[in-house]
Amino acid sequence: MGKPKAGRPVAENEAKAMARSLRISPRKLDTMCGLIRGKSAERAVADLTFSKRRVAKDVKKVLQSAIANAENNHQLDVDRLYVAEASVGKSIVMKRFRPRARGQVGPIDKPFSRLTIVVREGEESA
Repeated sequence: MGKPKAGRPVAENEAKAMARSLRISPRKLDTMCGLIRGKSAERAVADLTFSKRRVAKDVKKVLQSAIANAENNHQLDVDRLYVAEASVGKSIVMKRFRPRARGQVGPIDKPFSRLTIVVREGEESA
């Protein structure tokens, strides 16, 4: 008498990868994700490889993990994959402070982000 088995969280032609604690604010990370949304997986990896942003390396690792999941776990064709979703969410926030004048403090928030990338197998591109 247990719960019924949960269904697959993504569709049959999709694969997903996540990074849970990236040390960058969600707002900055979302600009990087905007560069790869809707692109083919091959083109997105190339764009992230030559990007100058520090977080591009982490986004590229998550994207390559999603591609590997699609190939090894779900038997999808790597050449037909494209980035269907690249979503960013808030994670924890480290709270620090900086001493200010007259015994006061200035708060410093150091946010972390959560990144989810879903790749989908599309039609054969010409």
